[in-house]
This record gives sequence, C-alpha cells and structure tokens, in this order.
Amino acid sequence: MHTRKGRFVPVGETMSRGKVSVIIPARKEPYIRETLRDLYAGAVGDIEVILVLDGDVPDYELPEDKRLRVYYNSTPQGLRPCLNAAISMAKGKYILKMDAHCTIGEGWDKILKADCEDNWVVIPRRYWFDATTWSIKDMPHVDAMRYPYPFKQVYRPRLTGRPWPERAEEHKDEMLTEDLTYQGSMWFMQRKHWNRIGCMNPSDGYGTFGEEPQEIGFKTQLGPWEGKVMRNKNTWYAHWSKPSSHWQTDPEIAGRVTDKEFHHAIAWAFDYWWFNRWEDQAHDIEWLIDRFWPLPGWPENWKWLWKQYDRYEFPAPPKLIGEVINRKTEFQPMSL
Repeated sequence: MHTRKGRFVPVGETMSRGKVSVIIPARKEPYIRETLRDLYAGAVGDIEVILVLDGDVPDYELPEDKRLRVYYNSTPQGLRPCLNAAISMAKGKYILKMDAHCTIGEGWDKILKADCEDNWVVIPRRYWFDATTWSIKDMPHVDAMRYPYPFKQVYRPRLTGRPWPERAEEHKDEMLTEDLTYQGSMWFMQRKHWNRIGCMNPSDGYGTFGEEPQEIGFKTQLGPWEGKVMRNKNTWYAHWSKPSSHWQTDPEIAGRVTDKEFHHAIAWAFDYWWFNRWEDQAHDIEWLIDRFWPLPGWPENWKWLWKQYDRYEFPAPPKLIGEVINRKTEFQPMSL
C-alpha cells in the first residue's frame, strides 16, 4: 500500500485510452477491503483504483495490488474535495465513482464502456445490500429514479431522488434506458464529460458533502451538450445504506457532516436548480420535468403553483423556507 500524507497535488499524467479510473472516497469505512476485492474480481480490462482516506486510516490491512493508489488526508476535506483531487490525478479515459461499501457485477468495466457516450452519466442497476453479512437484500432492485414533488415537505423543499418502480416496470424489457436521476453511490462517465461539467466546488453552496447526484445530473441534463443520465441494466452493483445505529456510534463516521451543513446543501441546491440559476444551462428545470412527465405525486397544476411561489430570499434557515414561501402567497388565483 502506498500512502502519501498531506493535501493533494495534481499530477499531469497522460490519460490512458480505455482505462477506467475507479475513485473511492472513504472515511472511517469498515468494508474497504471487501469492496476492493469484489471490484478487482469483476474487472476484465485495464483499471486503476484511487482510494482516498479522508482523515482516517483503517485498522485492517488493504490488499496489495499494483492497480491501487492510496492517498491520505491528515485533516478531513470532505467528499467533494476528495473527488475533485482524485479525478485530477486519474489516468483513465473513463471514471467510475463508487462508495467504499459496495459490491459489483462481473465484467462491469467492459459493459459500462460499451455504452457510454461522451455526454452521459451511466448508472448500473442497483441492489440493496447488507454489508454486515455481505449479501444482497431480498428487496426490489432499482432500475429508475424520480424526484418527488419538492414541496411535499413544505418546510423543507428539496430535490432528492427516490426509486420509480412504475417507470422501471414500463421499461423492464429495455436494458439501456434514460433516467431522471440517480443515487450518488455509483456513477460512470467519460473523463471528457467530467472536464466539461467542471469539478465540484464546495464554495458553490453545496458544502463538502451534499447533493452530489443533483449537481452532476442537472449539469449533464440541462447543459448545452444535451447530456443524459442513463441506466445500464446489463450490469449491476449493490450498495449498503447504513442504518441509523451506524451513524450513532460516531457522529463523524464515514464523512458524516453536521445537520446544519447537510440541510443547507439541500436548501441551496433546491434554490439553485429550481429557480434556474446556473448560467451555463441550455434548458430549464421545467423542460426536464416535462421530458419525464407525468411524475408520481406531482399536482397537475404544478407549473401554476411554481409561479405562485415567487423567489424567496436566500439564504433562509432551511426549516423556515416553507414559511417564507407561504408568506409570499396564499395560493390565490393570479390576476389576469
């Protein structure tokens, strides 16, 4: 294992054609060894793995492998800075980001490379996983995701993805389908696309951790490159959704951020994308919703309601955002 202490320094390494660079950010993760084992076992082509230990070194040995590079931050930087720095050092034409508590299918690299346009973010079929027994749960797999109506929780409007079983059933015979959103535990793209959409800057308002799939997904879909989020069901992965007891053992475990930062990122991202603040977008959020309409749980008159909300002043404390919106309108008909 090769460990370098301190902050990242980008190195100008030549990108290898066809290589997949796997990026694994990790903080106080108990299953890195098993994740690496399955990742190596499933790969059939040229890969490299960049593991970022963010403020913590595991108390167990990692497998020796010439494809593995390990970097260590003595002071935790957070998910976003770790991703930015690791990808800046990646040599591959393709990038696979994965959490440090996943397993993955055989031939994953060959399958994902075979269907990955340079303006796509590709997501494998996702299974639910119990890392404590290293087994897939008996639960429906995820082949499609949606955004619930953001004002369902009026005090905390948000754009957070949830499984979309109705769409999955509708497209069950198609092995490559377009998706509205995804969970951030794994995604695949060409390095060219990452460079195009730009790195994730914590100063944007997301903080060091939150809203990774929202930023990458919306930049892909709404930008001038006409990108898509695609679901490839020819391969799969399984992700461990940690139970609350896992977080309660240590408030800093696995990169856990404070509630204040977590909710601020949600509120900031909602405001930024719902009100079309991104200067480089070629399409607005309404265009994207129309592309996937109808969406379960969304009112038919959501566009009219949207115009009533007006633009609230940000930042407002996340729990007060709904109150701010409601003070600006009582949802009365607009004057014509």
